[in-house]
Amino acid sequence: MSDHKYGEPVEDSTAPGETTSADEAVARAHEGLADAEAASRDVVEGDDVARHDAAPHTETYAAEPAVADAPTVVAPVAGSLYADDPVDESYTPGAYSDGSYAQESSSPSAYADAPTEIVTPAGHADAPTEIVAPAVVTPVVASTPQPIFVQAPEAPRPRGNRAAAGLIGLLAAVAFGILYLAAALGLRAIDGEVTGANVGTEALAALSSWWFWVPVVVFYLAFWLLGAIINRGSWAHWVIFGLLVGVASYGGHLLGQLFQAPFWQLTASQGQEVVRGQLLAPLAIVAFVLGRELTIWFGGWVAARGKRVSELNREAQREYERTLEAGPRLHQS
Repeated sequence: MSDHKYGEPVEDSTAPGETTSADEAVARAHEGLADAEAASRDVVEGDDVARHDAAPHTETYAAEPAVADAPTVVAPVAGSLYADDPVDESYTPGAYSDGSYAQESSSPSAYADAPTEIVTPAGHADAPTEIVAPAVVTPVVASTPQPIFVQAPEAPRPRGNRAAAGLIGLLAAVAFGILYLAAALGLRAIDGEVTGANVGTEALAALSSWWFWVPVVVFYLAFWLLGAIINRGSWAHWVIFGLLVGVASYGGHLLGQLFQAPFWQLTASQGQEVVRGQLLAPLAIVAFVLGRELTIWFGGWVAARGKRVSELNREAQREYERTLEAGPRLHQS
């Protein structure tokens, strides 16, 4: 068909008996637009695949729909029922058709929301399709310092001197027993009861008698009890309160004579007679003096050790206070 100038009549190219309506013309125009858009999408997708194969980045692009540059004006066909109707030059394709198709085909968001597919281009059917996952950016979280728990130093426990007083008291009791036995044998030797011939026998007999062991045990208990009370006290405490140990030793001598009687076989008057006869006995005086003097001298030994223990306690306390003033420290191995 030759070109016609604007305003010239158009020959009817349709066969006789065939009529073309305006809706059919519009539908054909829509089909042409759909074919053009499909071809445009194929071209865009082919370009995207080519760029994806050539570019090193991992981003994936979605094809954008092609939009017609200018509206298409459809002229009425001669011989139709609407040939004499005026032509609407402002006609937009799809204006008189279903709006859902126009919205799906012309809205860019319809393609933006659609999932992106990786298409293998023609000619590369044998090539493996590589799906590149988008890079995941892990947020960097600043590390917060963790609290460090430091155990507080324990206050030093003060050392005592009672155990040492008990051990030293054992030595003092041994000394007391030896001197007490020697004094008893000497007094009996003055009376003529003990001679050089029977001194050993009398000594062994005394070691197995109540009158010897009761004063010794009483002296030890009194010495240790006084040491437990004085603890780390000075020697002056032993000098002053050693008199009490002497009195206890004197009472131990009287109690030993009652055990030697024995008192469970005596009447009350007989027991009183035994005690009355020993109140000013030389051996009772010896027991008092030995208990007094041995407590002073062995008590000085206990007091000297107590002084050293007190100094150690003060030094430990000063070290503890220095540690508290310095505060907690971290020790790295």
